[in-house]
Amino acid sequence: MSSATARGSMIQVSHVSKRYAGGFEALRDVTFSVESGEMVFITGRSGAGKSTLLKLITAIERPTAGSVIINGQNVSAMKPGMIPYFRRNFGLIFQDHKLLFDRSVFENVALPLLITGFPRREIAKRTRAALDKVGLLGREKGKPITLSGGEQQRLCIARAIVNRPAILLADEPTGNLDTAYAGEIIGMFKSFNQVGVTVVIATHDEDMIERLGPRILHLDHGRVAT
Repeated sequence: MSSATARGSMIQVSHVSKRYAGGFEALRDVTFSVESGEMVFITGRSGAGKSTLLKLITAIERPTAGSVIINGQNVSAMKPGMIPYFRRNFGLIFQDHKLLFDRSVFENVALPLLITGFPRREIAKRTRAALDKVGLLGREKGKPITLSGGEQQRLCIARAIVNRPAILLADEPTGNLDTAYAGEIIGMFKSFNQVGVTVVIATHDEDMIERLGPRILHLDHGRVAT
């Protein structure tokens, strides 16, 4: 266990700015920390910097200034070859799903384990356990195209948790769902958090915020609003 985890800090963002080509500054001097096992919502209007912040935390992008430290590791200074191993700490749920529609439901969830070289028996066991948690175990042989929008989102969550990540990151996970499906997704995040997973969600969903009552980090034009 790293010293950062021992102290309780899972995510530390210090004086982070992100500027893109052309001069657009998506984030400006952002500082905050997330404790191990905490649930935090990142809120703000479209363009406030929520998605950019998630990309920096997962090393999809790098900050222009400042540091991002995850579980004691300085992501900002990480060598490119280390990033795939580092990402095994995360379960990622982004808005565009990135499902493989030519593969079965089972194969979509199993893919992260195949990539990391798990034995086939362990892959089958973990994949079925993840599908069971999201209520899709009976649909494992079907293709994602046969699933509703809410079921596809549940499939994304199963794929995100199959690695048993320490941190679950989600970008607008209830954005295109009706109230019933959104409620199911909210319940899933709550149950993962209750067993110790650190959960960070970027959202506009007022109902989700009200139901879960988490700590809120509000972004306004790339800055943390106080």
